[in-house]
Amino acid sequence: MPLNKTHTIRAFFALIVLSIIWGYNWVVMKSALQYSGVFQFIALRISIGALCLFLIVIALRKPIKIKHVGSLILLGLLQSGGFTGLLMWALVAGGAGKTSVLTCTMPFWVILLAWPLLGEKISGWQWPAIILSALGMLFILDPYNIGADKFSMLLALLSGISWALSVIVAKKLHQRAPDLDLLTLTAWQMLFGAVPIVIAALLIPAPAIQWTPYFIGAVIFNAVLCNALAWMLWLYALKRLNAGVASMTTLLVPVIAVVAAWLELSEVPNTNESIGMAMIVLSLCIISIVSIRKHLPTDPAMGQE
Repeated sequence: MPLNKTHTIRAFFALIVLSIIWGYNWVVMKSALQYSGVFQFIALRISIGALCLFLIVIALRKPIKIKHVGSLILLGLLQSGGFTGLLMWALVAGGAGKTSVLTCTMPFWVILLAWPLLGEKISGWQWPAIILSALGMLFILDPYNIGADKFSMLLALLSGISWALSVIVAKKLHQRAPDLDLLTLTAWQMLFGAVPIVIAALLIPAPAIQWTPYFIGAVIFNAVLCNALAWMLWLYALKRLNAGVASMTTLLVPVIAVVAAWLELSEVPNTNESIGMAMIVLSLCIISIVSIRKHLPTDPAMGQE
């Protein structure tokens, strides 16, 4: 099997594993907030995840010194700090399913931001995808019936935007430093992203953490699988695939999250929310299909083993 095709298959497999982990984790995170303040939980999640990665880096004798510190700090603030912090804050008042859908509008924002920041113009089927996403967000936000969770939904959208910006930063970093070790990169960006979250956890008053078996399990699941492993899988796929193709991960994540929240948390979406979610998922399908057709290898030899 050609090397490029092998890398592509491995990258897609990484995305599938990542989607399953992240999709179900929305229920885990929502449930964990019963036992801890939001910033306390995020601080534990990111800090322990970063510690695990640094221990692995040391054990495998990977290079721990880094260059491009500025880019890694920005990546950490956007990816581990901004994305994770905002989505967890959104979960405090919002439902797991709806929050996941709004957060996973990331590919929509990637397309919009890539135009001015990467020079990638919007064209063809990307336009109807953008229109569908915008309409879907309007149905979910339902501005004519302002509810208590509108602030939560705004935070979820900002989380998706922060994630999209981190995608652009990561792609530029991979282009400038293609040999940067993946484990080292993930560990440092997670450490930099943890700093503002830990400060917030120390300064913002919150009830004492209830160290129940479920909460301990949720912290371990989030720190080891959803942070350390998942971000490594994400950056692995992002390094080997186009940003638009890699972003298709978010298509499966909200589907799993909505189903899990429906079954475990009894979060049944209303009519407007269902229509909005369907529009966003359809737009993400269009974005994914267009990206895959545009960027996957087309060399006939790639299909031969």
